[in-house]
Amino acid sequence: MAAHYESKHGVVALPQEQLYMSFTDLRMLVQNVPAEYRDSVEADYDTIKATVKGFTIAVKVVERSPYSLIRIEDDDAPFHFSVSLHFEREGSGTDFSITVDADLNLMMKAMLGGKIKDGLDKIVDGLVAVSNGKRPEFPGDI
Repeated sequence: MAAHYESKHGVVALPQEQLYMSFTDLRMLVQNVPAEYRDSVEADYDTIKATVKGFTIAVKVVERSPYSLIRIEDDDAPFHFSVSLHFEREGSGTDFSITVDADLNLMMKAMLGGKIKDGLDKIVDGLVAVSNGKRPEFPGDI
């Protein structure tokens, strides 16, 4: 069963090209992983793989449209999903948002649906906060 989730939009205080480039090479994302989890993450330019609580998930970049879109898909996950990062010029910053499409069964959709949307919004809020020199607030787990 296909499920579609859209994050809120947030204006990141970075030029569109700069924000886009910070997500282009997945190896750069590893430096933002908390130190205690960094050993469980492997990445190259196109793929990133992480193991958390015995569960391994890997993703790969399947599309890059400079400077507006990066689309990532699962790499042999138990269910298919794709994540699209959207970048649009907004004054001197960038309107940033995320969409997720996932093939979830009814039970998984009921259990995870709200958490996925909340997690996406927290990522956008955190990125906006960091770009404005603030510490992001993440109450609870993402």
